[in-house]
Amino acid sequence: MSSWIAERMQHIDASGIRKVFDLAAKMQDPINLSIGQPHFDTPEPLKQALFRAVQAGKNAYSQTQGIAPLLEKVQTSVDAEYGHADRQAFITSGTSGGLMLALLTLVNPGDEVIAFDPWFVMYKHLTTLAGGVIQRLSTYPDFRIDLDRVREAISPRTKAILFNSPANPTGRVAAESEVRELAKLARERDIALISDEIYRSFCYDRPFVSPAKFNDRTIVIDGFSKSHSMTGWRIGWCHGPRDVIQQMIKLQQFTFVCAPHPVQWAGVEAWDYDVSDRSAEYRAKRDFMIRELSPLYDIRGADGAFYLFVKAPWGTGTEFVQKAIENGLLIIPGNVFSAQDTHFRISYAATDDTLARGVEVLKRIAAG
Repeated sequence: MSSWIAERMQHIDASGIRKVFDLAAKMQDPINLSIGQPHFDTPEPLKQALFRAVQAGKNAYSQTQGIAPLLEKVQTSVDAEYGHADRQAFITSGTSGGLMLALLTLVNPGDEVIAFDPWFVMYKHLTTLAGGVIQRLSTYPDFRIDLDRVREAISPRTKAILFNSPANPTGRVAAESEVRELAKLARERDIALISDEIYRSFCYDRPFVSPAKFNDRTIVIDGFSKSHSMTGWRIGWCHGPRDVIQQMIKLQQFTFVCAPHPVQWAGVEAWDYDVSDRSAEYRAKRDFMIRELSPLYDIRGADGAFYLFVKAPWGTGTEFVQKAIENGLLIIPGNVFSAQDTHFRISYAATDDTLARGVEVLKRIAAG
């Protein structure tokens, strides 16, 4: 009965990306450049580590904060990178789980959360779930963060800033100066800075820089999903100031309980598994797409991750995507990620043959 449905659900839309996934299932041999996950399978040593854990009976609950061997690896790495005496890590049920825990821990009803448009689709809806209000800051046309605009957007109700670099959907990697100044501003104004670093392994034109380097109160969320092709395994980690992390762990106890126990043992294996060859492969795919499409399309960002956020050469982003779908090409309209309907997202996490087929369609329909 519709009267049972909570009012908050009226403010949470069904994912536009999922709608495209459903459409793909009904099409015969689509050129699928819509999926935001690696095109390669989970590496075999990681699968074997999961199998061994299951066979060894690691199937019950783990400690809420995660198993000791994986926690030790994460904490040791975090301590070596940042040297913050008060920084604590724990294991989450994917980065999405970490984001939800962070926002529910920090945001009171009516609090404002600053997010940069275009954004990862989950930011707006998880903020709504926490009772907060998104303050949208446009980064068009080149997806750079304007610190003056951030200052202007801060109000007495501002509780947190959501930051993502490399970014989904734009693929932009923020310059060190942007990261440093944003981190300092958040610290000066006593605003929580949440850094979504799930794509940090995929930086092509400039090195990755975390705001935690400049602000020891930064809450960092990361995971194995993209780097190790473990999207369905739902395992990530979070680290930040101990007082915040302790509250997030408490909330995890009464929501997710723990990250999937046998998968955490695979995470121990994954932590030391080299994925640099995958990053090099995606850089080559990015270079191919830019080389082929730049003469016909306005492409900004694209420094990392595996996305291009492209301005539609005619019509709205939705109209252009409809034309692409009519030609067998699945891409995502930009208004899934943005208040604007001017762009579309391409995922180049696909085989070279699929990319070549997609490029041919995009070249053919560029003129309308």
